Amino acid sequence: QVQLQESGPGLVKPSQTLSLTCTVSGGSITSIYYYWSWIRQPPGKGLEWMGAIAYSGSTYYSPSLKSRTSISRDTSKNQFTLQLSSVTPEDTAVYYCARFRGLDVSYDYWGQGTQVTVSS
Repeated sequence: QVQLQESGPGLVKPSQTLSLTCTVSGGSITSIYYYWSWIRQPPGKGLEWMGAIAYSGSTYYSPSLKSRTSISRDTSKNQFTLQLSSVTPEDTAVYYCARFRGLDVSYDYWGQGTQVTVSS
């Protein structure tokens, strides 16, 4: 059973960098054909895909967030990290990490989500 757990500060000030870590257990982030994603849901809105890091270490970003987003990984800890710079209150959302299966194009495991509020 694969489990994902998000961690990080729940409150970030405007203009600062939001940093979240997803710790994965029960499966390796280097397992072939899996992509480890960050997805968020602002209040009252739908899910927004932010980006992903592949089993190979390649990264992919949403065009609308690419200039502010960085995803990295620590294979020794089986973790991957999201950094979102220059945040504004519009970045307030529940942030999820999730595993995407490349073979059948689906998400099969999600973290429980973590609320991040951007406010001074």
